[in-house]
Amino acid sequence: MSSNKKYWKSVEELNENSSVVETLQQKEFAEEIPVDEFLGDKNSLESSKTSRRDFLKYVGFSTAAASLAACEGPVIKSIPYVVQPERIVPGVANYYASTIADGFDFASVLVKTREGRPIKIENNELSKSKGGVNSRVHASVLSMYDANRVKRPMIEGRNVSWEEFDREVGSALENVSGDMILLTQTFASPSTTKLINEFSEKYPNVRHVVYDTVSENDALNAFQSKFGKRALPNYDFSKAETIVSVGADFLGDWQGGGYDAGYAKGRVPKNGKMSRHVQFESNMSLTGANADKRYPVTPSQQKAVLAALYGYVAGGSSTSDLPAKIDDAVVKAARQLRKAGSGAVVVSGIPDANAQALVLEINEALGSTVMDADNPRMIRQGNAEEVMQAVEDMKSGSVGAVLMAGVNPAYSLPNGKEFAEALAKVEVSLAFSMKPDETAQLCKFVAATPHYLESWGDIQYTASDFSLMQPTIRPLFDTRQFQDCLLKWTDNEKSYHEYIKETWSGSIPSWNTALHDGVFKATSPVEVGASEASESINVATAASELARPSENNGMELTLYTKPSMGDGQQANNPWLQEMPDPLTRASWDNYLTISKADAESMGLENENVSNGGLNGSYANVTLDGTVVKNVPVLIQPGQAKGTVGLALGYGKKEGIQEEMQVGVNAYPLYKNLNAVQSVTIEKAPGVHEFACVQLHNTLMGRGDIIKETTLEVFNTKDVHEWNSVPEVSLDHVEKPVTSPEVDMWDGFDRSIGHHFNLSIDLNACTGCGACVIACHAENNVPVVGKSEVRRSRDMHWLRIDRYYSSEDSFIDDLDKKENISGLGSSLSEFGELEEPADNPMVVFQPVMCQHCNHAPCETVCPVAATSHGRQGQNQMIYNRCVGTRYCANNCPYKVRRFNWFNYSENEEFDYHMNNDLGRMVINPDVTVRSRGVMEKCSMCIQKTQKTILDAKREGRVIEDGEFQTACSAACDKGAMTFGDINNEGAVIRDKKEDDRMYHLLEYVGTKPNVMYQTKIRNTTEA
Repeated sequence: MSSNKKYWKSVEELNENSSVVETLQQKEFAEEIPVDEFLGDKNSLESSKTSRRDFLKYVGFSTAAASLAACEGPVIKSIPYVVQPERIVPGVANYYASTIADGFDFASVLVKTREGRPIKIENNELSKSKGGVNSRVHASVLSMYDANRVKRPMIEGRNVSWEEFDREVGSALENVSGDMILLTQTFASPSTTKLINEFSEKYPNVRHVVYDTVSENDALNAFQSKFGKRALPNYDFSKAETIVSVGADFLGDWQGGGYDAGYAKGRVPKNGKMSRHVQFESNMSLTGANADKRYPVTPSQQKAVLAALYGYVAGGSSTSDLPAKIDDAVVKAARQLRKAGSGAVVVSGIPDANAQALVLEINEALGSTVMDADNPRMIRQGNAEEVMQAVEDMKSGSVGAVLMAGVNPAYSLPNGKEFAEALAKVEVSLAFSMKPDETAQLCKFVAATPHYLESWGDIQYTASDFSLMQPTIRPLFDTRQFQDCLLKWTDNEKSYHEYIKETWSGSIPSWNTALHDGVFKATSPVEVGASEASESINVATAASELARPSENNGMELTLYTKPSMGDGQQANNPWLQEMPDPLTRASWDNYLTISKADAESMGLENENVSNGGLNGSYANVTLDGTVVKNVPVLIQPGQAKGTVGLALGYGKKEGIQEEMQVGVNAYPLYKNLNAVQSVTIEKAPGVHEFACVQLHNTLMGRGDIIKETTLEVFNTKDVHEWNSVPEVSLDHVEKPVTSPEVDMWDGFDRSIGHHFNLSIDLNACTGCGACVIACHAENNVPVVGKSEVRRSRDMHWLRIDRYYSSEDSFIDDLDKKENISGLGSSLSEFGELEEPADNPMVVFQPVMCQHCNHAPCETVCPVAATSHGRQGQNQMIYNRCVGTRYCANNCPYKVRRFNWFNYSENEEFDYHMNNDLGRMVINPDVTVRSRGVMEKCSMCIQKTQKTILDAKREGRVIEDGEFQTACSAACDKGAMTFGDINNEGAVIRDKKEDDRMYHLLEYVGTKPNVMYQTKIRNTTEA
């Protein structure tokens, strides 16, 4: 039994009202330590007569007391709920199905929220038509927490209430003289279409014009001509045996993107078969980089290629003026298409209605099951002719009001300046905008609109596939949706939420089920994409038009969009700005891509400088008197001679912070919304500094980094010929490096409990970069800015290395390296291996911490900050790390990142992490690191532990597929498979036992828990 006897140290303690006792109880030191008497400013310190005894008297008994102020870590106060919301459990994430539909990106998503804050976007696996989430969609959650957003409605630059705004706009619309143009993005929304029709009934002078920033006008016209509906054909590349693409970057943003998951399924060898992909293109694109055979051709040659293909496949015969090598390639491609029959497909990105009509005819002639014209895509509706006519009408003075929603024509129209001048002539100008962008700055009325994560909506992807958008957080600012405004202005008292439910009433069995799943199949209650019949296109005439030689008096420019920046809507998103381009590996920039031969003839240069950075020349690009000045030049292997490329979406100045006002605006070169133009290039003075994360271009014959073989060898040769295990010498006997006999480590039993492995299939990885942004979002990876990236201080925990071949293939590279003999041969041929070919093969390789079971980093850390977990992860204890960086020196994979600065709450790194709004995106399950520590991939240990604890709490066995990392969950292509190797039925075990499996730098003997699947190319000709 414990004693309740009271002990006391002083008689004073028995006095209940003693102030001395109270002070001693509340404070360790009754008096302030007079530190300033001997540790004050420099002068007082120099004149101090403090003895050693006095110093110890003041400080010695508690050094922490004096040093606390200097060494104190950041303290973030946690405030508990006074009244806890019913649906929020602190520490437990909620997920909501929603949809992004910003006019450029359309995708069904799952939104992860913590304590009411959306913090991460994930794939909605229930969506079969448009479920893939690209890098921009992953990053879109950060764009909601942008402090530069328009926070309330404005009239002539002053903030007003919505009541005043409605009153003023209503009065203005009633008194409009002339036409009223409603210029909007593609909404692809049945309820919005219905609402616009009702708005047009109230105001009969309304003309609705749909404007796609990056136009698919010619493909829409061709489809409309043939099938009578303004839509785009749908493609299922998983069904394809042979794919021939002429200028279509269908793994990028071509016709709305989202085709990469289906493509990847057909690219993984199954039963000895995989699809064959042939690409004809000008710019080196993501799609061309993944092709089995790629041919660099100019845009004018692309038209002739397509005409010849049509002749060989559907027309019976063909003649062309193409160079012999290209014509031979077309003949072989046509033979391949005919052999594949219904399993063949042709796609094209040529901005020409005749070309797009030929594509439809070729696929129809083949009986292609890959192309689906019965369930077409509705996510592009823009009409370029109507947009240009609207600008002309504004200039003529016949337009009395312009209402714009989801578009920024003052920035993105090729005649943006002309549009701005025309807008000044319009009596009523109104922009529904989330940002004070270039167009909003010119408008009298600005309606502050919410982010899609704060909004309601319905979206039609295809004729039968639909999705719902729902808010995942209350609006952060005083905003209102475009549709809610139209309801108000048509005297409809319903909210847009109620209006959507009413629109779909009777068309779907259960609203709640549809909202829960986020997607559903139905027949639209309102026809979207309805339009008047267009002129039919004569196919024979179209073919002869395309085959006719074109006259070009300059370089042929192809404008494109990057996987990171897209059309530029999210230019203020630092995650996307810092995301390296998959091919050039440059971030924070757009640039003129040019072939080495053309660059040399024009005196344009790239050079690596002493600090490891890449520098380049500037060039001026001129089109019909329009000059885009000082465009950085980057020499791109694989660029067709006589052509250049330039990315759209950069060069924004309004509504974004200064650090992200990078690049040049290429939209002035987008004449008539046509991506191909004939331009003149001249060198400009100055040197541009690129922030490039990978300067070593080629693989230099290193078959231990990328293992590659052909489908024929894969099917016919023994695995040891194309995927041999490295050997080391033990007592002059060669032993496999995987043999326990050559281990220098003592192992332990890893068969107990969970043991995690990650498999990366090089055949399924397209290099898109979605996993990079997902890793950023999940693990609070900081953005460091262009200057630090240039110093090789990027903080990406996951990188996607890109390698070129110096010969025609990587196998030729390896043969060349193996056959080098003698000093002379070595000096010349090793140098040649460093130079990429004019038309190189390309391969992408995601690299993160390999979580080695025999980790070199663990042995050299003097403070044991990095250690090996029982479940296979190489763990970092941030509080223990003192930043010696020995581990980074000893890592053969170079995947550790040193935290040079405090990136959070530091004005020097103002990338949405210095204000309370931006920090709302932070994942509370992962520490925000302070400076001076080593960071790296943790294999998302917070996610694996949650899965284990959830199963334990629910008393069940964990099913295969439940364990996920941020990168594996983000990859809808199946390139990344994560799981427990000790689970007998797990897919990851099959991956480990697969003949294609190998480990990166296996000869080092680190025994990684990350494995790769050998790259297979289908080089078989028909």
